[in-house]
Amino acid sequence: MLKGISSLLSPELLKILMEMGHSDEIVLADGNFPAASHAQRLVRCDGHGIPELLEAILPLFPLDVYVDRPVALMAVMPGDPVETPIWDEYRRIVGRHHAADQPIQEVERFAFYERAKRAYAIVSTGEKALYANVILKKGVVTL
Repeated sequence: MLKGISSLLSPELLKILMEMGHSDEIVLADGNFPAASHAQRLVRCDGHGIPELLEAILPLFPLDVYVDRPVALMAVMPGDPVETPIWDEYRRIVGRHHAADQPIQEVERFAFYERAKRAYAIVSTGEKALYANVILKKGVVTL
């Protein structure tokens, strides 16, 4: 245990976050995402939701200010009637930790999968919301 660091962040996840460099990406994957088959590095966070992990990660993890949208969501497939209220929660959380107006983009499902395959790591969560996957692009730590 460490002071000031959420107990949701396992030693393995902290190591991954520390290893990542500027412009590396990490995927926070919902429970339906094919994380094991897509990951170069897989971190298990079963039982945890993505909003609570975002709250734990973003105070430590700078988002990239050199790109327009350092956060990506998997877009809902055309014709799919699924609602995505969790995205509003993501916007609120990201807004508290990143100054850009519109830092979030939607990425078509299969393009999201391809981008996830190139990500530094995928965090497999127990998130039950549909289309809850999110990619974070790491920025530079400044003093």
